[in-house]
Amino acid sequence: MTSNKTTPSRLDFSLVFIMILLFLVSCISIYSAQTTGQYKENFLLKQFVWYLVGTGIIMAVITLDSDQLKKLSWYAYGFGLLLLGFLIVAPSSIAPVINGAKSWFIVPGMGSLQPSELVKVFLILVLAKVIEEHHQKNRLKTVQTDLWLLVKLGIFTMIPLLLVMQQPDLGTGLVFIAIMLGMIFISGITWKLLAPIFGTGITLVSVIFYFVIWHPEILEKYLGVKEYQFGRIYSWIDPYNYQSSTGFQLTRSLLAIGSGETSGKGYGTREVYLPESHTDFIFSIVGEEFGFIGASIVISIFFMLIYQITKVGMETKNDFYSYICVGVISMITFHVFQNIGMTIGVLPITGIPLPFISYGGSSLMGNMLAISLIFSIRYHYKKYMFSSND
Repeated sequence: MTSNKTTPSRLDFSLVFIMILLFLVSCISIYSAQTTGQYKENFLLKQFVWYLVGTGIIMAVITLDSDQLKKLSWYAYGFGLLLLGFLIVAPSSIAPVINGAKSWFIVPGMGSLQPSELVKVFLILVLAKVIEEHHQKNRLKTVQTDLWLLVKLGIFTMIPLLLVMQQPDLGTGLVFIAIMLGMIFISGITWKLLAPIFGTGITLVSVIFYFVIWHPEILEKYLGVKEYQFGRIYSWIDPYNYQSSTGFQLTRSLLAIGSGETSGKGYGTREVYLPESHTDFIFSIVGEEFGFIGASIVISIFFMLIYQITKVGMETKNDFYSYICVGVISMITFHVFQNIGMTIGVLPITGIPLPFISYGGSSLMGNMLAISLIFSIRYHYKKYMFSSND
């Protein structure tokens, strides 16, 4: 005799444990950064408050099941586009230009809010819904149906991407692309379409990179690109030749991480001055104070996080939930890879923070909102267990 039992899953305590570890790493690193004397604000206290707000977001979103998330996805996406559009035309009193980018709203009593951080999560919801509905309507897959799905995913990604590039914010734009690519890979689109498209894209990027390095005058002549606009790439390739300008942060970051050696200099024992070390270059603090061992532990925590989200996505039988998990994994993985990569000189500097660790209310809210979706999935999906009784 075969019995079919259903056991509802509740809170994911493994994910809770990982989030507590990331919270502790963030607090330890930010406290060290703000004690160097270059900052006047208490970033640790603010980060603690934002974590409390993020916990509230998790508690609210965890009550939403898949049907409710689907209903809210388009409203959230539309709201996000309105925020990005209004950001472009908003007066400087509401949306000032900071470091050459108009990316933040000034919120009285809260500081600044970067809407693009939330739009990342809204995009994940919409793409997941588009993929699921497409497959429901097109049970018989053809090249034409796959091409139409690819077009839809591209359109819904390009709209917020173009709005973000108007700020301009290249780093966030790259995150949008990473989310889209990750979800395209698991959308079931045939490789007969993907192979030539991605092959062409990689070739195009390689050709542009070649001209940037060896023949920038051609790009300047035919595309109107100025050579100074490639400063970040030049300073990435040869940072010490540009250490008095665009290569300053990278050279200081390399010095800080390298000087930490194997076990680090000890907590609070920092000798290398590094601007913005509490935000984009928080990993440099970990490397200097805790060395290779400490840096490896932080990376391992992120591996644990990605593994746990992957496990949730594979266990659920809901395709919409699985697509969300892939979107969140793509977003977090790209953030971690890009941030750590730029601090050690593997990738160019793009201003992308380290998830859950770097200081920043908007960034933390976006990441906590993404994780709240995973908590919701784990809370609502059901495992089906089959057992045989003789």
